[in-house]
Formats: sequence, C-alpha cells, structure tokens
Amino acid sequence: MITLKCEDLSTVELQNYLQYAIAPRPICFASTIDLEDNINLSPFSFFNMFSTNPPVCIFSPARRVRDNTIKHTLENVMEVKECVINIVNYDMVQQMSLASSEYAKGINEFEKSGFTMLPSEVVRPPRVAEAPVQFECVVNQIIPLGDQNGAGNLILAEIKLIHISEAVLGDDGKIDQNKMDLVARLGGDWYCRITEDNLFKIPKPITTNGIGVDSLPESIRNSKILTGNELGLLGNMPNIPNPVAIENKREWPQLKAILNTSDTDVDAKQLQIHQLISSLLKNSEFEAALEIAFLTI
Repeated sequence: MITLKCEDLSTVELQNYLQYAIAPRPICFASTIDLEDNINLSPFSFFNMFSTNPPVCIFSPARRVRDNTIKHTLENVMEVKECVINIVNYDMVQQMSLASSEYAKGINEFEKSGFTMLPSEVVRPPRVAEAPVQFECVVNQIIPLGDQNGAGNLILAEIKLIHISEAVLGDDGKIDQNKMDLVARLGGDWYCRITEDNLFKIPKPITTNGIGVDSLPESIRNSKILTGNELGLLGNMPNIPNPVAIENKREWPQLKAILNTSDTDVDAKQLQIHQLISSLLKNSEFEAALEIAFLTI
C-alpha cells in the first residue's frame, strides 16, 4: 500500500486520486437563473442528500483547477437563491455531458444540449422535462470552502417540490429502483450505469443487532475460503443457533458425506465444510450456513 501526503500532491494529482477513489457519485444536474433571466444548466458530481427533515441536498460547484475561476451556476445562485436538481438517467447521459461544456454566460445549455425546458411551479429556474425526477429547491446557504484552485462551494438546497415521472413508479406508487436506470460519476471520463443486473439488496439491521463476526468460531473467522462479505452475512444473523439444530445438521447428506469420509485430515474436512457454508450463503440459506459454522468436527 502506498501512502500519500495531500500537501505533497498538486491539485490536479489530488483531484485525480479523490475522484477515482470516492465513487460512484450521484449527479446533480442543476438548472439556475440569474437576475437578467439568463438560464444555466450544468452537472455536478460533488452532490448528495444530507437531510430528510428538512429535505436538503448539497452540491458543490468547485473553483476551476486550471485558473481558479468560478462557474455560472455559483454566480446564479448568489443572485437568485433557487435551483432545480434534475436526476440523470442513462437515456440523457450524453446530452448531460454536452451541457457541461463551458459555454459563455448567457448561452442556454438547455438549447445547446437539446433538453426541453419545463416551467417550475415554485422556483424560477426551469426543469429538465426528460429527467425522471426533478427537485425544485430554494438555496438556504452557500458555504465557500476556500479561495484557491479546486476549492468547493457548498450549496445547501432545500427541496420544496418533487416531480416524478410515472414511468419510474412501481405498482406500489413508489420509485422502482430497477426502472430508474441511473448513472453515476467515476474518475476521469468514467461513468457507471445502475442496471437490474448489478443491483442487489442488503437488509438493514435496524430492529435487531447481528451476533457479530467476533461471535463466530475461530476457525470460521480465520477461514481461507470464506470472504469478508460472507463473514458479514454470518455476523448479521440475529442469534447464535440452538445446539440441537447444530447437531441435527450432522445428518444433512452433504455434510454427512464430508464428516464420514475416511480422510482423517481435520483441516481438509474443515476446508470442505467452509466451501459448503460458502455455497449455502450464495443460495441465501443463511440459517443452515450459520448452524454448520458452529458445528464442531
């Protein structure tokens, strides 16, 4: 592992390391307006939600690294403290990238990138009609983080109105994550697409605490087969299994074949048992996997 001191890196080098490592990042596609009604549309990947009550998002138009100038978005929200945060999906990612071009002030990126301006209801900047979700926001605060190249400017945007395309709703009336087809920003020119193939669920341990990896037998914790994720699955189980259930697993055909083998090498049997536990976890048979994990050979 290499260790780098931030003070020894140029701003460009530091930005490269940070953007490649801290990823994927959601994209704030912000539409803003100035006092003369000049409309601006620009994406920012320094963005996320930070509060639900009140509902607040934060995005950061950083000062340009190359010449320390500020962006039109920042200038606009200083004049008109409103914005629309338009969520980007795969169908609009190329147009979104085009909107990031540094056009002169007064040039409307909606027109340059071919997006449709949709009037907002409570704020002045228009919405991107093609965006699956649009947040109308008022800007509560702007926090500059410095005055040097690359310094961020945190824009605290309180959401006042949410518009959601019915095309991304499920039968329950809520947003269906599979239908969103979101994209996120990585380092350099890289993006990623969030599709059904790479989505997965992890139940949140809200109502119960997992037993913890430290409660697992030492042979399991030090397994050469089980991964950290697999140990996490076992550690997330709410209870150490009942001794009777553990002993009953000896009669499982798969396990019985391992235990009754003529091989007297305990380590070899243990290796096979860990492979069986791994297989059970992959098939979501968590209780059986945990019971076998506590079995003494």
